[in-house]
Amino acid sequence: MKAPMKPKIFACAALAIAALPAWFAFPLPLYAQTYPQKALRVVVPFPAGGTTDILVRAIGQKLTEQWKQPVIVDNRPGAGANIGAEVAAKSPPDGYTLFGISTIHAINPSLYHKLAYDPVRDFAPITNVAATSQILSVHPSLPVKSVREFIAYAKARPGQLNYSSAGNGSQPHLTGELFKTMTGVDMVHVPYKGAPPAMVDLLSGQVARTFATAPSAVPHVRSGKLRALGVSTAVRIKALPDVPTIAEAGVAGFEAAGWNGLVAPAGTPAAIIERLHGAIVKIIEEPAMTRYLADQGPDPWTMTPAQYADYIKSEVVKWAKVVKVSGAKID
Repeated sequence: MKAPMKPKIFACAALAIAALPAWFAFPLPLYAQTYPQKALRVVVPFPAGGTTDILVRAIGQKLTEQWKQPVIVDNRPGAGANIGAEVAAKSPPDGYTLFGISTIHAINPSLYHKLAYDPVRDFAPITNVAATSQILSVHPSLPVKSVREFIAYAKARPGQLNYSSAGNGSQPHLTGELFKTMTGVDMVHVPYKGAPPAMVDLLSGQVARTFATAPSAVPHVRSGKLRALGVSTAVRIKALPDVPTIAEAGVAGFEAAGWNGLVAPAGTPAAIIERLHGAIVKIIEEPAMTRYLADQGPDPWTMTPAQYADYIKSEVVKWAKVVKVSGAKID
């Protein structure tokens, strides 16, 4: 029988392992250092031209310049963002598929009886990107120039005015329902398959108003094609400093802020998540990008992967309460 290994032999072995090159002892960080070696795909669960799409394309362009690899935006709209979410959740967790999410990602678990994915368990958070206000926007033909005037106009025509949203259960829909509840107006909801087609009908006058995310609405407000009555956030936005908050404009306590961020399929190596996080946060913090975002409407807002994971969980709980109060349900 061989004698047991002596303690000092264990110590020597430990020293030998410690002396190994980092790439030998810890191959994953090396993988992260050489990543990416091919094109990245970012799944966007909305049509081109919406807020998530605008933000993803801006970040993707910068990542392409930085990493010399193409970043391809894969628009998969439909089913309240669930089609894109399922595609992303079932993609290989190798760092080459990312998913652009927004507030609806935290709303859907309460709206749908059964989802083909879990919004928390099936994704690895990277970072939030921006906080986004919604703008109460009306067609210029509507004879109102303030929130108070709009409320009075709508109350005089119960059930006669339509309002568009990005879809049943979307944040603009729930924000619209919150507005109806807090003001007592009676309007008909017209859901669309994403923000861009909802915006098209507002611009043509087919619907009276909408809660449009800032990047979708700001260019049309500036051009005079839309009239902005108020913003949904607690403070005014830099892109439209003269437009009051809805709370300021007469609906005390009204607030409905949105957010947009990036995640990857669950199981994506932590070292890859950290590399993506560092690169994306650096892009968001660049002065040119900060100015671009502020000009479009969103306010830059980043988090660590751990912070974002906790935030998404808290948002699922928060919006479950809002959905319950609104009575909204989709099966």
